[in-house]
Amino acid sequence: MRTTEREGNWGTAGGLPVADRPVAVPVTAPPSRVGAGNHRNLVAIHDHLREELRQIGQAAADVASGELDAGAARNLINRMTMRQNRWTLGSFCAAYCRVVTIHHTIEDTHMFPAVAASAPELGPVLHRLEAEHEVIADVLDRFDRSLVLLVQENAAGAEWASGNSVAGQPNEGTREVQRLAQELADLLLSHLRYEEDELKDGLATLTGPI
Repeated sequence: MRTTEREGNWGTAGGLPVADRPVAVPVTAPPSRVGAGNHRNLVAIHDHLREELRQIGQAAADVASGELDAGAARNLINRMTMRQNRWTLGSFCAAYCRVVTIHHTIEDTHMFPAVAASAPELGPVLHRLEAEHEVIADVLDRFDRSLVLLVQENAAGAEWASGNSVAGQPNEGTREVQRLAQELADLLLSHLRYEEDELKDGLATLTGPI
């Protein structure tokens, strides 16, 4: 079992302690010519997700500082190009719950079954990744809901219309947006790195691209 994290901070999120993460065992199937590039492609997509996660964090900070209103922040996040990569793990854009659900469905019916068929030794890792999908989806849902509430209150002309309270300090709504942005970053960064570490050999055994 893996007890440390190379990136992010999963901790015990969702009742799934990081210490309980299964570690990949050696796979018996040899790498294929096509599959050899799968891990590299996955890391490249994850790097794109990491960059967009950084932008989400910046947008949340801008809302809290009054430099960006909640509606603009939500529109920015929903426009992010990662919605074009809905099959990737941890996708988190465009009407969060709906898109993540679609993404997870595609993931669960495409890449994971392919890896399970080619490298059944990785079954425990795949099950863990699927469970982490659900935890991340919950954070995405709460994050989007918090932005929606800020948009609604802004439209109603609340005191924090600019993203700040009257005293110039972030109010509870903006603090919640920042908190959830950090929670999302902690979980997603850990999740992506875990996937990269444990599926590397399994992805190489696939006879087609991911």
